[in-house]
Amino acid sequence: MHVQVVLFDGFDPLDVVAPYEVLYAGGQASGGAVTVELVSAEGPREVISGTGGLALCAVGALDLKRADLVLVPGASGRVGEPGEVPEEELGAGEWQQDEFIPVRLGRTLATELPALLKLAMDDPGITVATVCGGSLVLAMAGLLEGRHATTHHMGLDMLDATGAHAVRARIVDDGDLITGAGVTSGLDLGLYLLEREVGPRVAHAVEEFFAHERRGTVWRPQGPTPTTF
Repeated sequence: MHVQVVLFDGFDPLDVVAPYEVLYAGGQASGGAVTVELVSAEGPREVISGTGGLALCAVGALDLKRADLVLVPGASGRVGEPGEVPEEELGAGEWQQDEFIPVRLGRTLATELPALLKLAMDDPGITVATVCGGSLVLAMAGLLEGRHATTHHMGLDMLDATGAHAVRARIVDDGDLITGAGVTSGLDLGLYLLEREVGPRVAHAVEEFFAHERRGTVWRPQGPTPTTF
């Protein structure tokens, strides 16, 4: 399984590094069954995160001919509900270090990323995964209508507003779409991807190596509808 983690201007570093390290370790523990790299829609470049100017390097372009799984992180920046962000700030303009998170997520719509993600979502051979606000990138591009997904708890209403079925869960598995909730869910997402794609023994070995115990139940649209407590 080859994983491409997509960087965009203003990304959240932990959304990227947590699943990257887990998946990389999974590759080592499985004799190379998993490979992972950092990419961008534009190709090789230094990409500045939304956290103190910390930058990571995209080694190549998002390439759907090579990717089995595309992972989209969220953004970091000033915290604000979508309704609290001034309309003029949601528009275009110079990229600033001190911006609201919804603004940074919205800027992806002016790049090649949404078109590439649509192709990935339409390809039955590719799984798309997200961490935190990464699902909002898909939702704002109109790609999650009718799908089950999660995101940071502050963005669940926004997810619902785009036509997605927002689920308040740590990880949501909707087949070829797997989404993680808050920032640290990237660890749990990476481990779940290893369990699903490679097997529980490799996932458990990596879990032990990182001294991290996964949280929550992975939600799937299966089984009977629970009654109200």
